[in-house]
Amino acid sequence: MSLSSKSKGIYDQIDPSMTKLGDLRKIAKEIKKDHDLAMELWSTGEFLPRQLAILIMDKKQLSQEVINQLDTDIQQHETDNRNQLIDWLMANQLTKDKNTINMIESWEKSPSALQRRVFWYYQARLRWMGNTNHSNTEYLLNAIEANMVNEQPEVQWAMNYTAGQIGKWQEEYRSRCISIGEDTGLYKDEVVAKGCTPSYLPKFIPIEVAKLKK
Repeated sequence: MSLSSKSKGIYDQIDPSMTKLGDLRKIAKEIKKDHDLAMELWSTGEFLPRQLAILIMDKKQLSQEVINQLDTDIQQHETDNRNQLIDWLMANQLTKDKNTINMIESWEKSPSALQRRVFWYYQARLRWMGNTNHSNTEYLLNAIEANMVNEQPEVQWAMNYTAGQIGKWQEEYRSRCISIGEDTGLYKDEVVAKGCTPSYLPKFIPIEVAKLKK
């Protein structure tokens, strides 16, 4: 690995055992936007430098070709880190620009499971805070019912979460979304920490709806 002196100075600030996301955000805030530096940090292949790289990328340079390469690189990480990186890329870059949002919306049937995950997770995020003004809800539920059980685990989670958000915020679809969980059985046996909401839709939706009434 060969880094410029500037990149090495930033890289040396990252301690895999000590550095937290808040620390990365502070470093990124000082750097602001530096796409070349981001690509150097990305080239290390390491999880935390790649998280920092995502924060300082120039979203205007994220063409489909570039995203495909980032996608390929992310697949080299173990599952949890892989999902964190693609979700981090979505939240901090891909949802911040009209062109990349247009790409996200084209990824439902992408050959890449990670890009399909982004498509579905983005649909869920659109519905956060009760934003129900979307014309594709029926279409999404039809697709979830038809395809979720055969999807890759990382995509299943995002599809399931989308159904959860729909069921939480839209009473007219609530029983249907709960039935999706009953029919698929996904996450039925999931064990979650105290205070965390389980992903199993027949549990997730009533818990989240109850929170709205408090």
